[in-house]
Amino acid sequence: MEHSFEWQGRIDAEETGDSRRWHQVMQAWGPGATSGCALIGFAVDEGVRRNGGRPGAAEGPAACRKFLANMPLMGEPALWDAGDVRCDGGALEAAQARLAGQVAASLQQGCLPLVMGGGHEVAWGTFQGLLQGRPEVQRWLIINLDAHFDLRYAAAANSGTPFLQIQQRCQALGLPFDYRVLGISRYANTRALFDRAQALGVRYWLDEDLQDAPGLAAAQQALAQDLAACEAVYLTACLDVLPGAQAPGVSAPSPLGVPLAAVEAVVAQVVASGKLAAFDVAELNPSLDRDGLTARIAARLIAKVARR
Repeated sequence: MEHSFEWQGRIDAEETGDSRRWHQVMQAWGPGATSGCALIGFAVDEGVRRNGGRPGAAEGPAACRKFLANMPLMGEPALWDAGDVRCDGGALEAAQARLAGQVAASLQQGCLPLVMGGGHEVAWGTFQGLLQGRPEVQRWLIINLDAHFDLRYAAAANSGTPFLQIQQRCQALGLPFDYRVLGISRYANTRALFDRAQALGVRYWLDEDLQDAPGLAAAQQALAQDLAACEAVYLTACLDVLPGAQAPGVSAPSPLGVPLAAVEAVVAQVVASGKLAAFDVAELNPSLDRDGLTARIAARLIAKVARR
Protein backbone atom coordinates (compact mmCIF):
# COMPACT_ATOMS: atom_id res chain seq x y z
CA MET A 1 0.00 0.00 0.00
CA GLU A 2 1.31 3.44 -0.92
CA HIS A 3 1.19 6.27 1.62
CA SER A 4 1.74 9.61 -0.12
CA PHE A 5 -1.10 11.84 1.12
CA GLU A 6 -0.24 14.35 3.84
CA TRP A 7 -3.19 14.99 6.12
CA GLN A 8 -3.30 18.71 6.79
CA GLY A 9 -5.90 21.45 6.82
CA ARG A 10 -7.60 24.18 8.76
CA ILE A 11 -7.07 24.53 12.52
CA ASP A 12 -9.51 26.76 14.38
CA ALA A 13 -7.05 27.62 17.16
CA GLU A 14 -9.08 30.54 18.53
CA GLU A 15 -12.37 28.65 18.66
CA THR A 16 -13.90 27.41 21.92
CA GLY A 17 -15.23 23.86 22.20
CA ASP A 18 -14.32 20.94 19.99
CA SER A 19 -13.37 22.32 16.57
CA ARG A 20 -11.23 19.40 15.42
CA ARG A 21 -11.25 18.17 11.86
CA TRP A 22 -10.39 14.81 10.33
CA HIS A 23 -6.79 15.74 9.55
CA GLN A 24 -6.17 16.30 13.27
CA VAL A 25 -7.22 12.80 14.32
CA MET A 26 -6.33 10.65 11.30
CA GLN A 27 -3.87 7.88 12.13
CA ALA A 28 -1.73 5.64 9.93
CA TRP A 29 -3.03 2.10 9.55
CA GLY A 30 -1.11 -0.52 11.46
CA PRO A 31 -1.39 -3.44 13.90
CA GLY A 32 -2.93 -1.11 16.50
CA ALA A 33 -5.91 -0.31 14.27
CA THR A 34 -8.40 -2.53 16.06
CA SER A 35 -11.63 -0.56 15.73
CA GLY A 36 -13.12 2.35 13.83
CA CYS A 37 -12.94 3.00 10.07
CA ALA A 38 -10.15 2.13 7.66
CA LEU A 39 -9.82 4.43 4.64
CA ILE A 40 -8.48 2.55 1.63
CA GLY A 41 -7.69 4.24 -1.67
CA PHE A 42 -8.09 2.38 -4.96
CA ALA A 43 -6.08 4.73 -7.18
CA VAL A 44 -6.86 2.80 -10.34
CA ASP A 45 -8.71 3.53 -13.58
CA GLU A 46 -7.42 0.64 -15.69
CA GLY A 47 -10.90 -0.85 -15.69
CA VAL A 48 -12.35 2.40 -17.03
CA ARG A 49 -9.70 2.46 -19.77
CA ARG A 50 -10.50 -1.15 -20.72
CA ASN A 51 -14.20 -0.24 -20.78
CA GLY A 52 -13.68 2.63 -23.22
CA GLY A 53 -14.42 5.32 -20.61
CA ARG A 54 -12.61 8.54 -19.77
CA PRO A 55 -9.60 7.85 -17.51
CA GLY A 56 -8.72 10.01 -14.54
CA ALA A 57 -10.37 8.18 -11.65
CA ALA A 58 -6.95 7.04 -10.43
CA GLU A 59 -6.68 10.49 -8.86
CA GLY A 60 -10.00 10.06 -7.05
CA PRO A 61 -8.70 8.94 -3.64
CA ALA A 62 -6.41 11.96 -3.29
CA ALA A 63 -9.25 14.33 -4.21
CA CYS A 64 -11.56 12.66 -1.72
CA ARG A 65 -8.98 12.84 1.05
CA LYS A 66 -8.46 16.56 0.35
CA PHE A 67 -12.05 17.29 1.34
CA LEU A 68 -12.13 14.73 4.12
CA ALA A 69 -9.13 16.45 5.69
CA ASN A 70 -11.23 19.49 6.63
CA MET A 71 -14.33 17.49 7.54
CA PRO A 72 -15.50 18.56 11.04
CA LEU A 73 -15.25 15.80 13.61
CA MET A 74 -18.75 14.86 14.77
CA GLY A 75 -18.46 11.76 16.90
CA GLU A 76 -16.66 9.54 14.39
CA PRO A 77 -14.83 6.49 15.75
CA ALA A 78 -11.09 6.05 15.27
CA LEU A 79 -10.01 6.92 11.73
CA TRP A 80 -7.18 5.05 10.02
CA ASP A 81 -5.59 5.71 6.62
CA ALA A 82 -4.43 2.46 5.02
CA GLY A 83 -2.96 4.16 1.94
CA ASP A 84 -3.57 3.49 -1.74
CA VAL A 85 -3.59 0.52 -4.04
CA ARG A 86 -2.13 1.40 -7.43
CA CYS A 87 -2.07 -0.45 -10.71
CA ASP A 88 1.31 -1.15 -12.28
CA GLY A 89 1.61 -1.91 -15.97
CA GLY A 90 -2.10 -2.44 -16.49
CA ALA A 91 -2.17 -5.35 -14.01
CA LEU A 92 -5.72 -4.68 -12.83
CA GLU A 93 -6.30 -8.13 -11.38
CA ALA A 94 -3.20 -7.84 -9.18
CA ALA A 95 -4.39 -4.44 -7.93
CA GLN A 96 -7.81 -5.87 -7.10
CA ALA A 97 -6.15 -8.72 -5.20
CA ARG A 98 -4.14 -6.23 -3.13
CA LEU A 99 -7.30 -4.29 -2.37
CA ALA A 100 -9.00 -7.52 -1.31
CA GLY A 101 -6.16 -8.23 1.08
CA GLN A 102 -6.44 -4.82 2.73
CA VAL A 103 -10.23 -5.04 3.00
CA ALA A 104 -9.91 -8.46 4.64
CA ALA A 105 -7.22 -7.23 7.02
CA SER A 106 -9.39 -4.26 8.01
CA LEU A 107 -12.31 -6.54 8.81
CA GLN A 108 -10.15 -8.97 10.74
CA GLN A 109 -8.86 -6.10 12.90
CA GLY A 110 -12.39 -4.93 13.64
CA CYS A 111 -12.49 -1.93 11.29
CA LEU A 112 -15.10 -0.91 8.74
CA PRO A 113 -13.46 -0.61 5.29
CA LEU A 114 -14.30 2.65 3.50
CA VAL A 115 -12.89 2.35 -0.01
CA MET A 116 -12.30 5.35 -2.26
CA GLY A 117 -12.09 4.73 -6.01
CA GLY A 118 -11.04 4.64 -8.66
CA GLY A 119 -13.24 3.06 -11.31
CA HIS A 120 -16.08 0.74 -10.39
CA GLU A 121 -13.79 -2.22 -10.96
CA VAL A 122 -13.09 -1.48 -7.29
CA ALA A 123 -16.20 -3.54 -6.48
CA TRP A 124 -14.59 -6.82 -7.49
CA GLY A 125 -11.63 -6.16 -5.21
CA THR A 126 -13.79 -5.07 -2.28
CA PHE A 127 -16.10 -8.07 -2.53
CA GLN A 128 -13.21 -10.53 -2.70
CA GLY A 129 -11.96 -8.93 0.51
CA LEU A 130 -15.35 -9.36 2.13
CA LEU A 131 -15.35 -13.06 1.29
CA GLN A 132 -11.87 -13.40 2.80
CA GLY A 133 -12.54 -11.29 5.86
CA ARG A 134 -16.05 -12.54 6.66
CA PRO A 135 -16.04 -16.20 5.52
CA GLU A 136 -18.85 -17.06 7.93
CA VAL A 137 -21.40 -14.95 6.01
CA GLN A 138 -23.65 -17.12 3.84
CA ARG A 139 -26.07 -14.45 2.65
CA TRP A 140 -24.68 -11.17 1.38
CA LEU A 141 -26.88 -8.32 0.26
CA ILE A 142 -25.17 -6.24 -2.42
CA ILE A 143 -26.61 -2.75 -2.86
CA ASN A 144 -25.33 -0.64 -5.73
CA LEU A 145 -26.28 3.01 -6.23
CA ASP A 146 -25.54 3.30 -9.93
CA ALA A 147 -26.88 4.31 -13.34
CA HIS A 148 -25.44 1.05 -14.75
CA PHE A 149 -25.85 -2.64 -13.96
CA ASP A 150 -22.12 -3.39 -14.50
CA LEU A 151 -23.04 -6.96 -15.43
CA ARG A 152 -21.23 -7.04 -18.76
CA TYR A 153 -19.52 -9.97 -20.37
CA ALA A 154 -16.01 -9.08 -21.57
CA ALA A 155 -12.85 -10.96 -22.49
CA ALA A 156 -10.90 -8.71 -20.11
CA ALA A 157 -12.55 -7.67 -16.86
CA ASN A 158 -13.19 -3.95 -16.59
CA SER A 159 -15.31 -1.33 -14.82
CA GLY A 160 -18.44 -2.75 -16.45
CA THR A 161 -17.99 -6.36 -15.31
CA PRO A 162 -17.57 -6.45 -11.50
CA PHE A 163 -21.06 -7.57 -10.52
CA LEU A 164 -21.09 -10.37 -13.06
CA GLN A 165 -17.76 -11.46 -11.60
CA ILE A 166 -19.34 -11.34 -8.14
CA GLN A 167 -22.32 -13.39 -9.37
CA GLN A 168 -20.02 -16.00 -10.84
CA ARG A 169 -18.02 -16.23 -7.62
CA CYS A 170 -21.19 -16.54 -5.54
CA GLN A 171 -22.43 -19.28 -7.83
CA ALA A 172 -19.12 -21.14 -7.54
CA LEU A 173 -19.31 -20.92 -3.73
CA GLY A 174 -22.97 -21.92 -3.57
CA LEU A 175 -23.98 -18.52 -2.19
CA PRO A 176 -27.11 -16.61 -3.25
CA PHE A 177 -26.62 -13.55 -5.45
CA ASP A 178 -28.80 -10.89 -3.86
CA TYR A 179 -28.03 -7.82 -5.97
CA ARG A 180 -30.04 -4.60 -5.79
CA VAL A 181 -29.38 -1.53 -7.96
CA LEU A 182 -30.92 1.88 -7.43
CA GLY A 183 -30.71 4.51 -10.17
CA ILE A 184 -30.60 2.43 -13.35
CA SER A 185 -30.94 4.49 -16.52
CA ARG A 186 -32.98 3.05 -19.39
CA TYR A 187 -30.77 5.12 -21.70
CA ALA A 188 -27.40 3.81 -20.47
CA ASN A 189 -27.93 0.03 -20.41
CA THR A 190 -28.51 -2.30 -23.36
CA ARG A 191 -31.40 -4.71 -23.70
CA ALA A 192 -28.89 -7.51 -23.13
CA LEU A 193 -28.07 -6.06 -19.70
CA PHE A 194 -31.72 -5.73 -18.70
CA ASP A 195 -32.31 -9.32 -19.83
CA ARG A 196 -29.25 -10.53 -17.90
CA ALA A 197 -30.39 -8.71 -14.78
CA GLN A 198 -33.78 -10.38 -15.04
CA ALA A 199 -32.23 -13.81 -15.59
CA LEU A 200 -30.02 -13.38 -12.53
CA GLY A 201 -32.87 -12.23 -10.30
CA VAL A 202 -31.53 -8.70 -9.89
CA ARG A 203 -33.98 -6.24 -8.38
CA TYR A 204 -33.53 -2.67 -9.61
CA TRP A 205 -35.14 0.74 -9.53
CA LEU A 206 -34.95 3.19 -12.41
CA ASP A 207 -33.63 6.71 -11.90
CA GLU A 208 -36.99 8.08 -13.08
CA ASP A 209 -38.75 6.19 -10.29
CA LEU A 210 -36.60 7.76 -7.56
CA GLN A 211 -37.33 11.40 -8.25
CA ASP A 212 -39.97 11.92 -5.57
CA ALA A 213 -40.80 10.86 -2.01
CA PRO A 214 -43.31 8.10 -2.92
CA GLY A 215 -40.87 6.46 -5.33
CA LEU A 216 -38.04 6.55 -2.80
CA ALA A 217 -40.33 5.24 -0.05
CA ALA A 218 -41.34 2.24 -2.19
CA ALA A 219 -37.70 1.39 -2.86
CA GLN A 220 -36.77 1.73 0.80
CA GLN A 221 -39.66 -0.46 1.86
CA ALA A 222 -38.43 -3.24 -0.41
CA LEU A 223 -34.84 -2.74 0.80
CA ALA A 224 -36.01 -3.01 4.40
CA GLN A 225 -37.17 -6.57 3.71
CA ASP A 226 -33.86 -7.43 2.04
CA LEU A 227 -31.89 -5.92 4.92
CA ALA A 228 -33.85 -7.97 7.42
CA ALA A 229 -33.21 -11.20 5.48
CA CYS A 230 -29.46 -10.85 4.91
CA GLU A 231 -26.51 -11.46 7.22
CA ALA A 232 -24.30 -8.62 5.99
CA VAL A 233 -24.36 -5.82 3.43
CA TYR A 234 -21.89 -4.60 0.86
CA LEU A 235 -22.84 -1.06 -0.18
CA THR A 236 -21.24 0.61 -3.18
CA ALA A 237 -22.00 3.97 -4.76
CA CYS A 238 -21.01 4.92 -8.28
CA LEU A 239 -21.05 8.72 -8.40
CA ASP A 240 -22.59 8.65 -11.88
CA VAL A 241 -25.88 7.71 -10.18
CA LEU A 242 -26.20 11.40 -9.28
CA PRO A 243 -27.44 14.12 -11.65
CA GLY A 244 -24.61 15.36 -13.82
CA ALA A 245 -25.16 18.88 -12.53
CA GLN A 246 -24.48 17.63 -9.00
CA ALA A 247 -21.67 15.25 -9.88
CA PRO A 248 -19.91 16.27 -13.11
CA GLY A 249 -16.61 14.62 -12.16
CA VAL A 250 -17.33 11.13 -13.49
CA SER A 251 -16.58 9.25 -16.69
CA ALA A 252 -20.26 9.10 -17.71
CA PRO A 253 -22.35 11.92 -16.13
CA SER A 254 -26.10 11.33 -15.90
CA PRO A 255 -28.61 13.68 -17.56
CA LEU A 256 -31.26 12.80 -14.94
CA GLY A 257 -29.72 10.81 -12.12
CA VAL A 258 -30.93 10.28 -8.56
CA PRO A 259 -30.91 13.35 -6.29
CA LEU A 260 -28.27 13.39 -3.58
CA ALA A 261 -30.92 13.55 -0.85
CA ALA A 262 -32.35 10.22 -2.05
CA VAL A 263 -28.90 8.64 -2.27
CA GLU A 264 -28.15 9.75 1.27
CA ALA A 265 -31.46 8.37 2.51
CA VAL A 266 -30.56 4.91 1.20
CA VAL A 267 -27.06 5.13 2.67
CA ALA A 268 -28.53 6.10 6.04
CA GLN A 269 -30.99 3.20 5.88
CA VAL A 270 -28.20 0.69 5.25
CA VAL A 271 -26.04 2.11 8.02
CA ALA A 272 -28.99 2.01 10.45
CA SER A 273 -29.43 -1.72 9.77
CA GLY A 274 -26.21 -2.42 11.64
CA LYS A 275 -25.21 -4.94 8.96
CA LEU A 276 -22.89 -2.85 6.80
CA ALA A 277 -19.59 -4.68 6.24
CA ALA A 278 -17.95 -2.36 3.68
CA PHE A 279 -18.70 0.77 1.68
CA ASP A 280 -17.02 2.14 -1.38
CA VAL A 281 -17.39 5.19 -3.60
CA ALA A 282 -16.46 4.77 -7.26
CA GLU A 283 -15.82 6.75 -10.44
CA LEU A 284 -14.56 10.01 -8.90
CA ASN A 285 -12.63 11.68 -11.73
CA PRO A 286 -11.12 14.99 -10.53
CA SER A 287 -9.97 15.97 -14.03
CA LEU A 288 -13.63 16.25 -15.07
CA ASP A 289 -14.89 17.83 -11.86
CA ARG A 290 -16.13 21.39 -11.34
CA ASP A 291 -15.09 23.30 -8.20
CA GLY A 292 -14.40 19.96 -6.53
CA LEU A 293 -18.15 19.36 -6.33
CA THR A 294 -18.06 15.62 -7.03
CA ALA A 295 -15.12 15.12 -4.68
CA ARG A 296 -17.03 16.98 -1.96
CA ILE A 297 -19.96 14.59 -2.44
CA ALA A 298 -17.66 11.57 -2.24
CA ALA A 299 -16.19 12.92 1.01
CA ARG A 300 -19.66 13.66 2.37
CA LEU A 301 -20.83 10.09 1.71
CA ILE A 302 -17.71 8.61 3.30
CA ALA A 303 -18.19 10.81 6.37
CA LYS A 304 -21.88 9.93 6.58
CA VAL A 305 -21.03 6.26 6.82
CA ALA A 306 -18.17 6.84 9.26
CA ARG A 307 -20.54 8.69 11.61
CA ARG A 308 -22.76 5.62 11.90
